[in-house]
Amino acid sequence: MKNLNEISTRLEIAKKKIKKNQIKDNGTNAASLGKALKISTELVASVVVGSTIGFLLDNWFDTKPLLTICFFILGVVAGILNVIRSAKKMHKINKYRKR
Repeated sequence: MKNLNEISTRLEIAKKKIKKNQIKDNGTNAASLGKALKISTELVASVVVGSTIGFLLDNWFDTKPLLTICFFILGVVAGILNVIRSAKKMHKINKYRKR
């Protein structure tokens, strides 16, 4: 009977810890949405900036599709690198918060 009481008290303690964690995690939906919007905005902005620079240089040097394509690809690569950097930074922050 003593073992049964000990197990039930441990279960109650575990349930209380789970409830506390669920209460803390309720506000993370908005934060996660903000992080996702930040990452997607970084990717789109880098592609738009790269394409715009390429288009302007194409008009200036009169090399119509060449520089636009090159700077578009450069913008995509820069955007992906920014997304990877941001994701690593968020992962580090979340890793230290959970400790």
